[in-house]
Amino acid sequence: MKKNILIGVGVVFLLFVIWVVYGLFIATPASPPTTSTYSEGGLEITVDYSQPSKKGRLIFGEEADDALQPYGKYWRLGANAATEITFNKDVTFGGKPVKAGSYSMYAVPGANAFKVTLNSETNIFFGIAEPDHELDVVIVEAPVEQTATVVETFNIAIESLGQGAVINFKWDETVFTVPVALQ
Repeated sequence: MKKNILIGVGVVFLLFVIWVVYGLFIATPASPPTTSTYSEGGLEITVDYSQPSKKGRLIFGEEADDALQPYGKYWRLGANAATEITFNKDVTFGGKPVKAGSYSMYAVPGANAFKVTLNSETNIFFGIAEPDHELDVVIVEAPVEQTATVVETFNIAIESLGQGAVINFKWDETVFTVPVALQ
């Protein structure tokens, strides 16, 4: 009897391990990882994030309306692992000084603006839990604009703007931007 129980537990454990390995390393993720890069005028920016899709859902809005990303709540700016941004030189991010290096980046959505934050804690495997706010380096407000068309898949694009760049965050009918420039 003991032997049968041990065999059963072993089989269940083995199936669990196979399921985890398959999910993490083999299956195509629903929100695929991607990288946005920028390199111009000596400034290099890299953003690593995962791209969730709208799939008919309400993306930004009130929690009572069952929004995927409710106003006033932490969002890791993508899916799966926490979003990370790297600067090769000291920059201003939304007009505020930031040292060269890598940061996790998250936002708190709002109807009129998103609060975008850089946090010094990096290499966060799964960014569901809110970060340690004591490690926040900078918080900027990014005004919201509405798009004429629906953006199905979340996208972070970095484009040239004068002596620096602008980071565009686009999803659903919402766009918000953060300017970045060399210090």
